[in-house]
Amino acid sequence: MVMAKIRVDSQWKSYPTRSLEDLQGDATNKVDSGLSRYGGLLSRKVNATGFFYPTNLAGRWWLVDPEGCLFLDKGVTAVQPFHGTGSDQLLKQKFGAETDWASQTADFLRANGFNNLGAWSATDTIRAVPHPLVYTRVLNFMSSYGEHRGGVYQQPGHAGYPNDCIFVFDPDFEAFCDNQAKQLTQFKDDPWLLGYFSDNEMPLWRSALKNYLKLPATEAGFQAAQKWLRTRHGDNATTNDITADDEKDFLAVVVDRYYRIVSTAIKKYDPNHLYIGSRFNGKVVNLPEVFHAAGPYVDVVSVNYYDVWTPLQKQLDMWTQESGRPVLITEWYTKGEDSGMANKGGAGWIVKTQGDRGQFYQNFTLALLQSKDCVGWDWFKYADNDPTDTKADPSNRDANKGIVDIHYQPYAPLLDAMKELNVRAYSLIQYFDAQTGESSGKASARL
Repeated sequence: MVMAKIRVDSQWKSYPTRSLEDLQGDATNKVDSGLSRYGGLLSRKVNATGFFYPTNLAGRWWLVDPEGCLFLDKGVTAVQPFHGTGSDQLLKQKFGAETDWASQTADFLRANGFNNLGAWSATDTIRAVPHPLVYTRVLNFMSSYGEHRGGVYQQPGHAGYPNDCIFVFDPDFEAFCDNQAKQLTQFKDDPWLLGYFSDNEMPLWRSALKNYLKLPATEAGFQAAQKWLRTRHGDNATTNDITADDEKDFLAVVVDRYYRIVSTAIKKYDPNHLYIGSRFNGKVVNLPEVFHAAGPYVDVVSVNYYDVWTPLQKQLDMWTQESGRPVLITEWYTKGEDSGMANKGGAGWIVKTQGDRGQFYQNFTLALLQSKDCVGWDWFKYADNDPTDTKADPSNRDANKGIVDIHYQPYAPLLDAMKELNVRAYSLIQYFDAQTGESSGKASARL
């Protein structure tokens, strides 16, 4: 049991927390060996294409690395040099040049069992070191378009849109995405690139139809919503005629249009790499119609998974069943009180110690490994928030999210627990799949 709370002003509660020591069997103690240079499993190879792709084997989803090895993503987001007070001097004292930081940090992450650079990392710098890591890129199609046309604003963790309405019906959005995607040709032949996120945490709510109808009549979004509603309920239809099915169906139209446009642009200029979605979050993760609408256009569904202590197997199953795609958990974390930080920012849990953060990591990832829908995770994030940076995103101020502090000092109790699990991840999958096989066999014998 670990004591935790969801916000600074919440009450402490005790949560059941599973760790490696709770598992039984030799496989749980076996350290993974025989890994490819990307971190895939050499002993389990399938067709190699020179790039990453997803596959389903015996009911379990996997990523496949460029050498054809089955691959589980174990990443960290925002892996970049610290940009706070005295950061340049600190970097020089600790590492030397930024290239030295990149090389040492890649080795540091790999030594702790990580194999991927999540969103917002210093990918260009780390990609250039002798022993790089797999990496991802965030393209920000919708938020960049919003900045171009006007109307977006900063919300904690992501861009905000008028009435929570993304500009997907704007006649210029499609051409904008095509032009933005031209840059991808420079990456299309890089085997170390896992794939692209198109945006981050967009407001895809069931209130979308009503929200679009509240926009000015000159807006393309209002006009599209009005036309859609009148097609369903006649030329005199008003918001009073909107049903629950209307809300679901219109949201699916919004999602389908967005994903069709951005996926077409990505694949036009880079057909080799994965499209990993737009990092669903919040209430979106409970909406089957969103996953169903996105499924035809993505290679992997990405979810920033907060507000649960232990991943819910039924929820993971729903994401994959509706989309037909595997799931990558692209943000999750917890903050320790013993860091001395205020921990007011961000959506992650608060616990008392770094050891508790490590227990949370093992509990969370064990549930992901047990699920056959999940192909990996990216912890948020590399370094703590800078308490002196008043210009930072409101969600990234004065909070203990990192695996290192703002002086590049690792949180040893957390990292010890992370490494203990990371270096056994493939063996743990084998352990859980063997359990499932035994249960299936027993069930078949009884029938």
